[in-house]
Amino acid sequence: MTVLKTSMRNFLAHKGRMALSAVAVVLSVAFVCGTLVFTDTMNTTFDKLFAATSSDVTVSAKGASDTGETTSDNGRPPVIPASVLGEVRRADGVKSVEGTVFSTSVTVVDGDRDSLSPTSGGPTIVGSWNGNDARTMKITDGAAPKGPDQVMVDADTADKHGLELGDEIGVINVVGTHTARISGIADFTVTNPGAAIFYLDTKTAQQALVGESGVYTNVNVTAAAGVSDDRLKKNVLAELGGEYKVRTAKETAEANQKDVEGFMSVMKYAMLGFAGIAFLVGIFLIINTFSMLVAQRTREIGLMRAIGSSRRQVNRSVLTEALLLGVVGSVFGVGAGVGLAVGLMKLMGLMGMELSTDDLTVAWTTPVLGLVLGVVVTVLAAYLPARRAGKISPMAALRDAGTPADGRAGRIRGLVGLVLTGAGGFALYLAGAADKATEGSLWLGVGVVLSLIGFVVVGPVLAGGVVRVLGAVLLRAFGPVGRMAERNALRNPRRTGATGAALMIGLALVACLSVVGSSMVASATEELDKTVGTDFIVQNDGGQLLTPQAVRAAKAAPGLERVTEYKWTEADFTTPDGKTLKDTAVTAADPSYATDLRVETVAGKLTDAYRPDSMSVHEDFAKDHGIRVGSKIDVAFKDGRTGALTVRAITSSEAVIDAGAMYTSIDTLARYVPADRMPLDSLLFASAKEGQEDAAYTALKDALHDYPQYTVRDQTDYKEALKDQIGQLLNMIYGLLALAIVVAILGVVNTLALSVVERTREIGLMRAIGLSRRQLRRMIRMESVVIALFGALLGLGLGMGWGATAQQLLALEGLKVLDIPWPTIIGVFIGSAFVGLFAALVPAFRAGRMNVLNAIATE
Repeated sequence: MTVLKTSMRNFLAHKGRMALSAVAVVLSVAFVCGTLVFTDTMNTTFDKLFAATSSDVTVSAKGASDTGETTSDNGRPPVIPASVLGEVRRADGVKSVEGTVFSTSVTVVDGDRDSLSPTSGGPTIVGSWNGNDARTMKITDGAAPKGPDQVMVDADTADKHGLELGDEIGVINVVGTHTARISGIADFTVTNPGAAIFYLDTKTAQQALVGESGVYTNVNVTAAAGVSDDRLKKNVLAELGGEYKVRTAKETAEANQKDVEGFMSVMKYAMLGFAGIAFLVGIFLIINTFSMLVAQRTREIGLMRAIGSSRRQVNRSVLTEALLLGVVGSVFGVGAGVGLAVGLMKLMGLMGMELSTDDLTVAWTTPVLGLVLGVVVTVLAAYLPARRAGKISPMAALRDAGTPADGRAGRIRGLVGLVLTGAGGFALYLAGAADKATEGSLWLGVGVVLSLIGFVVVGPVLAGGVVRVLGAVLLRAFGPVGRMAERNALRNPRRTGATGAALMIGLALVACLSVVGSSMVASATEELDKTVGTDFIVQNDGGQLLTPQAVRAAKAAPGLERVTEYKWTEADFTTPDGKTLKDTAVTAADPSYATDLRVETVAGKLTDAYRPDSMSVHEDFAKDHGIRVGSKIDVAFKDGRTGALTVRAITSSEAVIDAGAMYTSIDTLARYVPADRMPLDSLLFASAKEGQEDAAYTALKDALHDYPQYTVRDQTDYKEALKDQIGQLLNMIYGLLALAIVVAILGVVNTLALSVVERTREIGLMRAIGLSRRQLRRMIRMESVVIALFGALLGLGLGMGWGATAQQLLALEGLKVLDIPWPTIIGVFIGSAFVGLFAALVPAFRAGRMNVLNAIATE
């Protein structure tokens, strides 16, 4: 009980000093809990959506995906004949049957030919209005579509694009362009996950989406009273046999949920990873806080030992304070996490994915996990300071505050740190020297962990030398004030090292990712210059295939020397060694593609691969299956026949663009795949006539004006797009890393604040002998800047080492250019100085306001 009372008294007496450490715990716990609540809410939203939109039993074509996705390589959804409805009606337990038509291989535009597709990456769905959709949509304005000139749109899409009744829209797909006017607007009765949905009547949907009447993509079956979905499925299968795909509502929902599960898992664990980094940085803050509090209470702890307190009681007293800090911080963190989840939901709403707070899901495990993590991490972080507190002897009551430095412990620490850093450096060397990326990745992970731990351990040893150098460069110009700032930073190397290490972790990751991202852009740019021999590339950024109408429009553009079509399909290969390889990718292109992409060959000529019944394979594939030029491979094309193709060329496996591609000609593909099942083009490559590049570029864009879903880029545009894509990814990662950097800034603030308290009497004496308030504040600010720059130097140096090693692994995949983004690195280093200035504002202000006489009288 005495230990608890003492801990409570100390905790409340130093509540101001504990506040910043508590903030670190709050932020870290909030990020974990917020991530879990947000992803659980997303799962709840999709569960409700899939459950609401699934009929009791759904019948679809054999080629339809399990998720109900109505997309195929030829742009037309897999369909079933209308006669299936009659067969299904004969099954026992059927209450009603309704045929529907849907497609996601569509683009919808307004009257100005601007795309109405979601910018969030959600799907665009055009389908027939039916009773199943009426369960999840409520018509709020106008009426359901009737006739070929009417269409209904969801309310979210209408609001976003300012659509009103009577506005004209166009549905563009492989069949052609169908225009209609808005007859109605329907609102979701469940949460809209970001899709744009348009409804036609059934007959119009059949003609506009499939190009023929009397077919459906799905048949929705409703069970009669008392008939289970499983029983109904068996009865329907008994009528239809195995010719069609039959799924219950539960199976459909599970398949749809599995489809989004991968994305949700990646997002969840990525965010939890950044929360872990924030926790790691917070550990340094907590260690620093308790180390300084223990040092400041040395005489007090010595008196406690003198009057009978045991080492164990002192140790428990400090750990109890940490427990209180962890509990308080974690409780607030759980609450802040729920708020963070709501904020993320609002952010997703701005991006087009509407999430309702009615679906907010807080599982009981989330607050429990947050509390356990926060408390355990805080107590573990306080263990070393508590252990040092327990070693304070009763004689410390006769000394000034502050524990004496342990020189032997410092030497051991330095030795251990150097060993760990050396081991990490050797692991990074092995990663860079690896022959295979998979093997090198393992060594890279080991090297990153060991070098990081090594730098953290050896930080106090490095602090002396680095701070002296920084002081000589930056602080000596400020005279005595600068020298005092340098000495203050050197006074306790362990404290300076721990504070700098907190900032080092975040900046090391920033530097590493910057080097990797910049190297990827530089490597891809070099590869484009070296291998791409075409002027323009036409594609859909979301992966949508090119319609035949768009291809014809592109080919008709004036000023073009050639247009190369590029298709992608799958086939089952039977190789000369007798092995059958399922669903192997095949790239079919026009013969001019051999000129558009200069692929290195190790045997044969790539142009020969475009001869009739010919193909190419890449080098690794050839080695694995004993293939040479002249070997034959039996290729069973998807949706087509089997042909024996002769290998005419073997390409290098080190290519970056089209890595691992196996080529054949479109003419060869057409011999084995029926015309109505031929895959659509994935890309188009166009080359201008000599001297007409600018005119051809403009003409090609004009020719595709009616197809806004496709983007025309020249090589410069393509490089910029690649740079922007990587830049957006890095910016998102930097945003998440900002949490760790914020916690590190709090660590600098806390260190300085406690340092000011520790030096109260010293500050009073300096003020008494003539140091002005302005000079005092400048001294503290410069001390903060030096600590921040110390952490930045370690972090940026370490991060560039990691990044350079990672680039060596990327070089094994063909990305061979190492590019150090010096503007970013220098900008981050300079920014760290401003971080130091910002962190010192409050401690410097408080130091300047001290009463001189009271400060001198402080013990």
